[in-house]
Amino acid sequence: MLSVTQASAEQPHSPKEQDWAGPEALCPGWLEDEGPDGPVPEDSGDPSGATHAYEVLQGALRHLGLPHTLDRSSEPRTGFGPLDVTVCILGSPTVFLPVLLEGGTRCPGAMVLCLSPTWATRVPSVTSPGAWSLLLSRGVSFEAGGHSTLDTFVPPRRANYVTGTIAAEDPKGGWVGEVARDLDCPTGCSVPLAHRLEDTLVTRWVLAARAGLPVPPTLAFVLEAAGHLPAELVAPGVRLVRLEDPQGQEKLVQEEVDAFLGGSTMEPYSKVVVRPAGWRWRGTGARSTHGKAEVVAVAQALVARLHGLREEDSVLLEALVPTACLPAPPPRGWAGSPVPRRWPCLPCPRPPGSPAPRLPVALRICTLVCRSWGNRPQLCQVACAVGRAECLVGHGASLPQGLDSSLQQWGVVAPGQRQALATRLQAAAEAAMAALMATEAELSAQQRGGARARTDLLGVDFLLACVDDTLELVALAANSQRCLETCLLAEAMGRAVGQPSGDLPCLLAEVLLHQAQRHLVEGKDILLIGAGGISKGFVWEAARDYGLRIHLVESDPEHFAAELVQTFLPYDSREHRHDEEHAERVTELLRARGLQPHACLSYWDDCVVLAALVCQRLGLHGCSPAAVRVAKQKSRTHQHLQRCCRGRPPPSTFAVPCHRLQSHGDVERAATTVPFPAVAKLEFGAGGVGVRLVANAEQCHEHAARLWQDLRDDADHPGIGLGWGNAMLLMEYVPGTEHDVDLVVFEGRLMGAWVSDNGPTRVPAFLETAACLPSCLAADRQAQLVHAALQSCLACGLRHGVFNVELKLGPGGPRLLEINPRMGGFYLRDWIQEVYGADLLLAAVLVALGVAPVLPARPAPRTNLAGVMCLGSEHGATLGGGGALGALRELQSRGLVRLNRLFEETSGDGEYEEPCLSVACSGATRAEACLRLLGLCQALGIDSPRYPVEHFLSHFK
Repeated sequence: MLSVTQASAEQPHSPKEQDWAGPEALCPGWLEDEGPDGPVPEDSGDPSGATHAYEVLQGALRHLGLPHTLDRSSEPRTGFGPLDVTVCILGSPTVFLPVLLEGGTRCPGAMVLCLSPTWATRVPSVTSPGAWSLLLSRGVSFEAGGHSTLDTFVPPRRANYVTGTIAAEDPKGGWVGEVARDLDCPTGCSVPLAHRLEDTLVTRWVLAARAGLPVPPTLAFVLEAAGHLPAELVAPGVRLVRLEDPQGQEKLVQEEVDAFLGGSTMEPYSKVVVRPAGWRWRGTGARSTHGKAEVVAVAQALVARLHGLREEDSVLLEALVPTACLPAPPPRGWAGSPVPRRWPCLPCPRPPGSPAPRLPVALRICTLVCRSWGNRPQLCQVACAVGRAECLVGHGASLPQGLDSSLQQWGVVAPGQRQALATRLQAAAEAAMAALMATEAELSAQQRGGARARTDLLGVDFLLACVDDTLELVALAANSQRCLETCLLAEAMGRAVGQPSGDLPCLLAEVLLHQAQRHLVEGKDILLIGAGGISKGFVWEAARDYGLRIHLVESDPEHFAAELVQTFLPYDSREHRHDEEHAERVTELLRARGLQPHACLSYWDDCVVLAALVCQRLGLHGCSPAAVRVAKQKSRTHQHLQRCCRGRPPPSTFAVPCHRLQSHGDVERAATTVPFPAVAKLEFGAGGVGVRLVANAEQCHEHAARLWQDLRDDADHPGIGLGWGNAMLLMEYVPGTEHDVDLVVFEGRLMGAWVSDNGPTRVPAFLETAACLPSCLAADRQAQLVHAALQSCLACGLRHGVFNVELKLGPGGPRLLEINPRMGGFYLRDWIQEVYGADLLLAAVLVALGVAPVLPARPAPRTNLAGVMCLGSEHGATLGGGGALGALRELQSRGLVRLNRLFEETSGDGEYEEPCLSVACSGATRAEACLRLLGLCQALGIDSPRYPVEHFLSHFK
């Protein structure tokens, strides 16, 4: 059997065990006799142990077949400034080594290992009064290919993110705890938080009361003055008794023990454990085991433990929870009845055909969870430990193995049942992390060990128990580092037998680098050209969250964003055919205000060329104005690509025949080169306004005449490109499914790409009707779209930025519709962040700053989204007077739908209207998301014969 105490506090390892059972198991170099000859570091004038730690690092690199660290400390590295990413790992050279190596590949030179407190200096922060900045004068930098260098930094290099190996058993956490205290950058470790995680009573309260997870029944005794616990600690399965004086409490203890052992929660258990708890008791092995019937002995053990009780300690009486005992897996080749969904608690049986009974064993499930993109919990890895039931199965007591094979060993034969348990485990582990994050957010800066201190990596241990004849995951305890060591060991063991490298080091490196980049943008001055409408309202909220200082240039002097930015610069730039002049005026405005922005960009379609011109004048990062002009003008995009004939296939493959229309004479000339049916639309248009399928030249004449009459300049329909004129183009109609590809490109390199699908439009119009993310397409078809989108952008000169590319995909491959040289509009930023965690807005800021954004290398969707667009002409009455909008907002507040307001008003003129609202539902599968959305639209009246939502969703299969 396995008890919670066996999971929460390990027995000290014997000398024999210590060769492999602790952090050193991650890398044999830790204890190998490969250090330098001569005295130990302390005897050689190295009290911090840096020399020994450095030699340990070399042994670890040798073990992995990697080159030794190149010593460049005699040649100081210079030039590090406020836009350089620095992730600092303090302490052990081996615990985070796989993460350091992966980080060196993803972002060469950004990961720095600090092996000694003498390598770092704490100076008062200039941005956060009362906090400290960490400056590194020395460190081991990691580069691509497993290379590392010992560097000296002159001037010292400022850390953007700090974590390390806290000595949790030390009141001050060792030198790592001292260095990491009260920093002004995100800090993934601190002594107070490590002590909280090592306190079984605190973590059990978080797991049970805040995460809603089952925990072993627990009776806890603490002092009345215990300030590390909440004033009202109430948690299912946990009873807290506060004592003013631990002495002379025999009667009270006996009464509490009688009530606890006789209670209903203890009925399934036959044994209990008495032990002290708190960070100082970690690994002491101080405990005693008793039968439940030994009431007097249990009370005496508790009273004995209460002597010398301190404020930060507790004494626990808890159930010894046994591992569920399932029927043995059938012999290979045995064909019998399937394993039932519910397993009774049975004595361990003798497997069929086995000459001996199975010995009782215990199973410990170790999970590692991280604070991932968007501050969301994400399960990184699971590792299991199996051992004899009568022995302690703690971290390092046995070699880890996978969850799936462990469940098979336990008798869970059906793959669907194992997957269901894995899904439940993921939900439980991520719920634990979410609860811990919420709890830490309620603590003061002093209680956390600094205003920026938080837990970014969390280990949670579970037991597979049998409760009411069903398998139940019982949360045992949390820890700050042991699960990380166990999971990294499992990764290393897999590589030794030829298994492909897992995602764990990559995922953790991405998380640390992402947090560092988030801190890097804080306080940066961003010049934003064009505020846009309500659909861009997320920009101002995101700017506040990221700590950006926005200086806004906007044509509307009464724009609502004027009160939401650092500096508001009203300037009328709506006549974009004079953008060269506007760019000069804008730079004069900046000089007059003394503004020197770090970056300049635009999310508003009309202003992308002006933003490129301003960047050019200010010497900031961005695409050339010529490239943006080519992309902005649709006919020029295709005509330029048609001349790009190099490559296999060349970019010309993706271009579509088209012809610019400025007069009716152009229509006649276009009819001789563009086959019908064709698509007529505005040359500089946006939002699908005025796009129409025409069957012949006559229909094209009619549509052009009407459009040229109705849409003359920006005042007729703001925001759709009329500031560039109302020229049109006629392009060949491309059959197939329509898709959006959102790209992040840095200096010509693809950093990230996301493909979404669009539903069928209401021909002859082409307003968007529905969409889904992730794409329904197979991976190879998505790859075709991404390649075509990237090559089209690069061929046009778009090598630096965040771009939205619209394409059609037919049997012959992808064809380009248009390139939007800015971040995707409508719902795309919100959806990509919800499904994949990556934020296009932050990526655009980083690229504009000249920093290569770190994005998920192997993005796995968290959910599926399906959405439908609402039109004022079709749904204005339903959304307004019908009350549907109020109902949708209520559902959104409960997390049941996602709404993206595109315009404030829901009324529309029909002919040239744009969607006013996007309504989306999520689901574990695409089919589930579509079904929920269809039901919602039918219930609220969004679905109708004139607007058949079921048809719009029919492509998403």
